[in-house]
Amino acid sequence: MKLELIPKIKHSSSGNFFLLAGPCAIEGEDMALRIAERVVGLTEELKIPYIFKGSFKKANRSRVDSFTGIGDEKALKILKKVSERFDVPTVTDIHEISDASLAAEYVDVLQIPAFLVRQTDLVVAAAQTAKVVNLKKGQFMSPESMKHAVNKVTDSGNQQVLITDRGTMFGYQDMVVDFRGIPTMKQYAPVVLDVTHSLQQPNQASGVTGGRPALISTMARAGIAAGVDGIFIETHFDPANAKSDGANMLPLDQLSKLLNDLVRLRKTVNSL
Repeated sequence: MKLELIPKIKHSSSGNFFLLAGPCAIEGEDMALRIAERVVGLTEELKIPYIFKGSFKKANRSRVDSFTGIGDEKALKILKKVSERFDVPTVTDIHEISDASLAAEYVDVLQIPAFLVRQTDLVVAAAQTAKVVNLKKGQFMSPESMKHAVNKVTDSGNQQVLITDRGTMFGYQDMVVDFRGIPTMKQYAPVVLDVTHSLQQPNQASGVTGGRPALISTMARAGIAAGVDGIFIETHFDPANAKSDGANMLPLDQLSKLLNDLVRLRKTVNSL
């Protein structure tokens, strides 16, 4: 792993996985700080390197009336405040070339959404900021094809790159994770498993994405057993009323048990 490339990350000598976690979208300052405070407390106790996640805007929406954000710079300033208050790195999605330089002023990691990971100009723009680039594996892409996405970053002079698997489309309204792809992608870059998006049920007739959050623990444990370097979890203290992707988020009060279980499992895997 190359987590030393994220300057503010608190390293663990225990061989732990690292965690990207937070709300789907930044809905306001109080909610972001509240979630961050809870996750920071848990990860410090468990010695899990932590990156706070929050989207400053949501561009990939099914309906035109879906929540997209509270304003780009307003949300980015909240992400910066989280970073400064808790001394943790932050990650956010970008969707347009112009987003790269804007978001890079506020966050440590730029995330390329799965739908956009083949967009060369976007990936290169992110790489050229010299920030860490987190590439979400396209739902339509093989693990092997992610080598080319990684090369777009490294060929742009940036070695700071992660791959995040968030499942592959299974029919029209479901996702499936092929765990055979984890060791394949680890040949190219550190690999993260996006537990919550892997359990999405997209393309619902209502235009609102569904999910299977009851399987979050199962998916996360399987990822640790398969040897992922990191775990990605979207969490909220009130998923039912979250403004984005509430159907597949983990309730914040369930995060402690899950992380404790994963730490124990990781120790077992490391001992084999």
